[in-house]
Amino acid sequence: MTDQPTLSFFARLWLALVCFWRIWLDRSFAQAVLPVREADRAGKLPAGPPVPEPTPAKPPPPAAPPPEREHASALQFLAMLQREGRLVDFLQEDVAAFPDEDVGAAARIVHEGCRKVLRQYLAVEPVLPQNEGDTVQVPAGFDAQRIRLTGNVAGQPPYSGSLKHKGWVITSVTFPSTSPALDPRVLAPAEVELS
Repeated sequence: MTDQPTLSFFARLWLALVCFWRIWLDRSFAQAVLPVREADRAGKLPAGPPVPEPTPAKPPPPAAPPPEREHASALQFLAMLQREGRLVDFLQEDVAAFPDEDVGAAARIVHEGCRKVLRQYLAVEPVLPQNEGDTVQVPAGFDAQRIRLTGNVAGQPPYSGSLKHKGWVITSVTFPSTSPALDPRVLAPAEVELS
């Protein structure tokens, strides 16, 4: 054990003041100091600085997975939308320069493929079953995540209004498991045609 440097007068004075107030204000600190005081009164205080009791080492917390692993199922879903509907290709393209007919034709292909994936892996139902434009009643205690009020919102519920969008809610998810061998960041591999 290495020798600890001796405390200067001012360091000891500061320590005495801090301990004095901590003993008055902190019951657990006073309980911790009491055995040292009793050992000093009994003449059993060691000559050197006290040796702290070893604390058991805590195992390190498990490392958080990298973002691409934490969100692997979402990335896999995006990859499926790319594979079946070329969604990423469509969104990465600057369609402002193309004629509306070309954009419309591309949108039909993207829509068909993405709709297939959506229906295969997610069960989606409307939040409200009424048709858009119908009058609906919003009761007191409604779920603000499921129903968003717009327009002239005043007073307390119940409210009555016109349904502008029926909303969507997922009722079941059936994603396939993600393989740890695959890199979930790869949404679509580059394709190279050999001649």
